[in-house]
Amino acid sequence: MTTFHFSVPGVRIDDYTYELPDQKIAKYPLPVRHDSKLLCYRGGRISDHLFRDLPSLLPKDSLLVFNNTKVVPARLFFRKETGALIEIFCLEPASPKEYILAFSQHASSTWYCAVGNAKKWKTGHLPLYNPKNDPKLANLGLSASLLGQEADRFLVRFSWTASLPFSTVLDASGRVPIPPYLKRESEDSDLERYQTIYARKRGSVAAPTAGLHFSRTVMDDLLRRGIRIGELTLHVGAGTFRPVKSHYIRDHIMHSEQFSVSREFLQQLISHKGPVVSVGTTSCRCLESLYYLGLQVAGGRTPSFVGQWEPYVTPSGIPYKNSLEHLCLYMDREKIPTLNASTQIIIAPSYRFLTTDILITNYHQPNSTLLLLVAALTGEDWRKIYDHALTENYRFLSYGDSCLLFNSNI
Repeated sequence: MTTFHFSVPGVRIDDYTYELPDQKIAKYPLPVRHDSKLLCYRGGRISDHLFRDLPSLLPKDSLLVFNNTKVVPARLFFRKETGALIEIFCLEPASPKEYILAFSQHASSTWYCAVGNAKKWKTGHLPLYNPKNDPKLANLGLSASLLGQEADRFLVRFSWTASLPFSTVLDASGRVPIPPYLKRESEDSDLERYQTIYARKRGSVAAPTAGLHFSRTVMDDLLRRGIRIGELTLHVGAGTFRPVKSHYIRDHIMHSEQFSVSREFLQQLISHKGPVVSVGTTSCRCLESLYYLGLQVAGGRTPSFVGQWEPYVTPSGIPYKNSLEHLCLYMDREKIPTLNASTQIIIAPSYRFLTTDILITNYHQPNSTLLLLVAALTGEDWRKIYDHALTENYRFLSYGDSCLLFNSNI
């Protein structure tokens, strides 16, 4: 029987819900990124600002940690001979498993996918749907083959005849996978706006939306004030949209996501003496996961995966920065400049944050693991924060407004 060091498994999901009217959900972004509203929560007090005010609200010795993942146009449509449309949503690469290798493949690449209208596709190759007979699409020679099914995911092999890497094939044929709660089809504007300005590394099927508010103006202001910036990569999976259907968090299976950090970034964290600001829940989950990878190294294990309950069954025996030093020593020994791993970590009330002092995040869906993370940082004040945002007409979810949440130790 698993022994938990504190009480997260007993958390009732229904205790973390609120009424979200549809008109509060932002269906489109504002014309200017930094014109979104910004709620600041510090020491139990709430104040209202615009996102362009962010640099003046942060302590000058802060380190902002961005997730530089890039959203890929992962929605593809194929057509059966009968005329039935089959939608294929690329979730993560299966062979090869590494994102960089999967996107650089020529001729074929195999992925785990979600498949719409799957009942009508049992076998056979499907050609790409090309209703306008676009020669650029036709020249790709793209088709899909169903190889099998694992739980709610399908194993699909994509094949193409054009002498192009899979990344270019996706760019030409795929659509931006905007969240389902927007209740609309993706548009050309989403290609730019459902992407952070610092996105560099392909792999996400959902944007790290806390970063959508950052503009060049805000970034320049941060640098002028001497605020430091660090980057990691966590590829956001479709599981971020998955609602929690169980009554208790102990019965929910958290999705796993791949991430990578450079040795240079680990050293930056070790040497930094001021507050660490997680830009988004994805950066936060990655930063917190690093500690447990370091514990794995200290225990003689290879750092590769953090399970969802690992923080709750693992005594925190060494300081956070000592754990990072173990990771650095491991990377030096193995001669690897970048550490690749995956995390299933779930952060919920009673979690003890190890490195995130300040969190920048959007407003999340009721009954979601993202809302649980916010409640873990702010305690019961999450209700006060969300009530204030609803009353003051903040815009919610991916294209909505933002909040700046200070941990109680700042």
